[in-house]
Amino acid sequence: MLKKFEQHINQNFPFLKESKILLAISGGIDSVVLAYLCKEINLNIALAHCNFNLRGKESDADEEFVLELARNWNLEVFIENFNTKQFAIDKKMSTQVAARTLRYFWFDEMASQLGYQYILTAHHADDNFETFLINLSRGTGLDGLLGIPEINENIVRPLLPFKREDIEKFAKRKKLKWREDSSNSSTKYLRNKLRHDVIPILKGINPKLLQNFEKTQQYLNDIKDIVDDRVDEVAKKVVGKTNNNGIAFNINELQQLNNTRAYLYELLNGYGFSQWEDIMDLLTTQPGKQVFSNTHRLLKDRDYLILSEIKEQPNETIKITESQSLVLAPFGQLLLEEVESIKETAKHVAYVDKTLLKYPLILRRWQEGDYFYPSGMTGKKKLSKFFKDEKMSLLDKENVWLLCSENEVFWILNYRTDNRFMVTEKTKNILKIEIKQ
Repeated sequence: MLKKFEQHINQNFPFLKESKILLAISGGIDSVVLAYLCKEINLNIALAHCNFNLRGKESDADEEFVLELARNWNLEVFIENFNTKQFAIDKKMSTQVAARTLRYFWFDEMASQLGYQYILTAHHADDNFETFLINLSRGTGLDGLLGIPEINENIVRPLLPFKREDIEKFAKRKKLKWREDSSNSSTKYLRNKLRHDVIPILKGINPKLLQNFEKTQQYLNDIKDIVDDRVDEVAKKVVGKTNNNGIAFNINELQQLNNTRAYLYELLNGYGFSQWEDIMDLLTTQPGKQVFSNTHRLLKDRDYLILSEIKEQPNETIKITESQSLVLAPFGQLLLEEVESIKETAKHVAYVDKTLLKYPLILRRWQEGDYFYPSGMTGKKKLSKFFKDEKMSLLDKENVWLLCSENEVFWILNYRTDNRFMVTEKTKNILKIEIKQ
């Protein structure tokens, strides 16, 4: 196995030979074998162990084992302890998801701070097949059938071509020591149930199960390349940008596709959506309807579906004193200066009569009931009516900011100034306000 592993590294991951590597080690047989193999072919590795404190003394014993292993093999080792259960409660996620989140966040942090180019994990062929079956049982698209990628950004999994059986034989032949995780024997977890009850039966039916699965995944990856090429072509017609860093999908173009549902899945896959029937309904429903994932929102806005990231938007208010010339805001900066004349007109620039302003000025988000006197018009207008006339989307409206003199709105940023504060022939002090992104 050592020779095959070295050939695998030379052929597929030659960059690892010149890299500084962080190797994730639990103390189990898979990660111990991976560490041994990397050590034997002289890769520059350090060990990283997570103690999730989920199994009491057993977790602490795993930590001690990894420390002893590092001493015996003369390897640098990093240990991190987590309060995984509390983190899972705080983030409202399962313990398994919490552990995985904490694990990879710490690995990324370590790699960034200490200059490790790659992180190795010990996933192997059986893990890959188990992941395939889990995704299949839960319902998945093509991506879910592709299993575990060998390389995902800076995460590398060099044991994926090797079976669990090969790893166990190698460990016993080399008389390696490792820790057994008692939770791996419990079949209350889906992965363990597949590992202990289902996959042995499948292997009994077909001893070449994993080899045939590897071929199938190669075919699926080839199909994925074709699908990606076609989706890229469609995206050029369908996808555009919004003014607020959102993504707009042209409904008319989508409806002309032969299989709209399939294209929507590919275009939106990766944003956490699962309500595909509701998303299809957005194409024909009234504007304003929305579908949410944990991280994103898809909004029907007349002729477009608008995708945006869900962000907390506190109802913050910024006070601006008369002496300030630069104001930091969530959308960028405001530059304020007195000028002698109006030299340019643009949406991101406003000119007002400074003598009419009452300080401190107030920068805030718009609220229901706000009104102003639009420049170039007579009479006042509610902002809600102004937004409707401007055909602004819900996303656009949520990102509107106002500059106010006391309670009077004198500029809807990027849209319109107020008649009452306009520069006239009688104006003596002109204030220029400019938005810088």
